[in-house]
Amino acid sequence: MTAPNFEGLLRELTPQVLGTLVRRYGRFEGCEDAVQEAVLAATVQWPDEGVPENPRGWLVTVASRRLVDRIRSDHARRERESANAAAEVVPEDVPDTDDTLLLLFLCCHPALTPASQTALTLRAVGGLTTAEIARAFLVPEATMAARISRAKQRIRAAGSSFTLPEGAEREERLRVVLHVLYLIFNEGYTASSGSELERADLAREAIRLARTVHAQLPEDGGVTGLLALMLLTHARRTARTTATGDLVPLAEQDRTTWDRELLDEGTALAEAALAGPELGPYQLQAAIAATHADAATAEETDWAQVHALYLILERIAPNPMVTLNRAVALTELNGPQAGLALLAALDGDQRLAGHHRLLSVRAHLLERAGDQAGAYEHYRRAARATASLAEQRFLAARARRLQA
Repeated sequence: MTAPNFEGLLRELTPQVLGTLVRRYGRFEGCEDAVQEAVLAATVQWPDEGVPENPRGWLVTVASRRLVDRIRSDHARRERESANAAAEVVPEDVPDTDDTLLLLFLCCHPALTPASQTALTLRAVGGLTTAEIARAFLVPEATMAARISRAKQRIRAAGSSFTLPEGAEREERLRVVLHVLYLIFNEGYTASSGSELERADLAREAIRLARTVHAQLPEDGGVTGLLALMLLTHARRTARTTATGDLVPLAEQDRTTWDRELLDEGTALAEAALAGPELGPYQLQAAIAATHADAATAEETDWAQVHALYLILERIAPNPMVTLNRAVALTELNGPQAGLALLAALDGDQRLAGHHRLLSVRAHLLERAGDQAGAYEHYRRAARATASLAEQRFLAARARRLQA
């Protein structure tokens, strides 16, 4: 088995093994640590000894024994008896149920902050090590370890049960799960800081988890829409940067390099999501991405449809970023002055105060309107406002071009 396939197998099995242990022992924090130790043991032993015939059973056995050893070391009689009752775990005892969705619900517990939800999801369900997560978010490993530890402690303090919530609580928890996956994908697709434009491993992990949720909830329009949006967006990945890593905007990308297989799959999912009884933000964003994917060139984009979809999205999920994107579409329809007038409505929104996206879009529209001095100043301000070195280089280059 090659290294990528080996890594993929472990990441696929991690939530399944963790779910088995949590069902059996009911100790999320201890079970999660034990599973990570088992995965580490697999990465050391399997390359030399080969992947066992039942890799999932192997991981359950090793993780269970690690957990039992930890329980015994506590010297508590009740815990010691519990450990003795299940000390020997054999692969044949491993159920076939996949508890990934349950684990996602647990990791996205409302008692946690979005940052903790994201970190715990990547650790417990994604199978990433603490060091990998810390590198992805450019924080020290000790900081990330403390964040994950606090998250597990809060879940324990909240007394959460390992069962799917029902009714309104289930819908709300699923909404949080999808939002966390959306955040993971966005950070992977366009890194908020650092020297690289993207962190492809995070984007791929978000897609993998979204596929897992979709497999368990295939009729849910929001789940389908989110997966479609990820696939349609990720399909443009190779065209987004030059050979030297510089950013290439959508209008200038070589669309022949877009991943046609991902585009076709994403478009089919977007159509299925729109056919559902309810229309949510992920379905609409997927429809916008599909409209861009349908155009062979930037000039052939159906901007009227894009603008109409943003109008609907703005009504059902008001957000300044949606309005910002609508301004770009409106510019393509009615010219830069119309887009600039719409941007003016965002100037008082504190959520976008000084944000590099607002500054860069205004710079682009000012350039389109012929105000080179204004565009130059806004490009420079936008470059200073972003922590992404790739975006800094792109924005600074735009400013230099105007200055020249």
